[in-house]
Formats: sequence, C-alpha cells, structure tokens
Amino acid sequence: MAILNSYLNFDGDAEAAFNFYKSVFGGEFLALTRFKEIPECELMSPEDQEKIMHISLPIGDLSVLMATDILRSLGQTLNPGNNSYISISADTEEEALRLFKGLSTDGVVTIPLEKSFWGSFFGMFTDKFGIQWMINYDFK
Repeated sequence: MAILNSYLNFDGDAEAAFNFYKSVFGGEFLALTRFKEIPECELMSPEDQEKIMHISLPIGDLSVLMATDILRSLGQTLNPGNNSYISISADTEEEALRLFKGLSTDGVVTIPLEKSFWGSFFGMFTDKFGIQWMINYDFK
C-alpha cells in the first residue's frame, strides 16, 4: 500500500527550514536538488537557480518530510493553504495511476502523471475539496 508523506512549499527559505528540522529530528538529507540542476535552468535567474527544487529528510522509519521553494518569477505565490501537499509514494505504477485518477476526479491537475526527468512517475493536482496532492512512483 502507498505511503503518505508531507510536502511543504517555502518562499526561498526551504534550505534554512530543513537545516533547522534536521537539527531537531537528526538524520541526513535523502535529496537536496537546486533548480540549477534541472533541464532548462539557464532560463532562470541566478537567484532562482540557487533555490531548492527538492529536499527530503527522513523522519523515523517510514516518514519523509519533503519541500521545495516557490519561484515568484514563474508567477508562483505562497499563501496559507498552498504551502503543503500530501505526497503519496505508490508501490506500483498501476497503483499510482489508480490513485491519481481517483483522487483528481473533479479536481484541477497541475502536472499530469507522467515520467519525470528524475526518473519517477509523478503528477500533482488539487482535489475537488481544495487539498493538494502529489503522486509518485519510483521506477526500480
């Protein structure tokens, strides 16, 4: 069965927040990717390139706290209510498809479920109740 994790949005201070969380929870980052490491990053400002595209910190045996920085240059804004997601790590591609299709019904898909440049099957949407979700399946 799928595992649920928290995914947070920050306004440029994701790295500082996660260094703080790491000091409290302990452990090591599973990932720390800056926007400068992604395809077409040269189209971004040097400031945006240094922001966090993805960071993750394990909390206990099964939970992972994850985050990103928003990019104002892309029109993204951080408001109460859009600063967190429920992130589901599916066990199979079929489960990811089923969950994405079911939960996004009558909602708004922001990123269709498809193979990502980092090698996962990934998609994002806001459900019909205004809850933001991420569905991810890591190809093994």
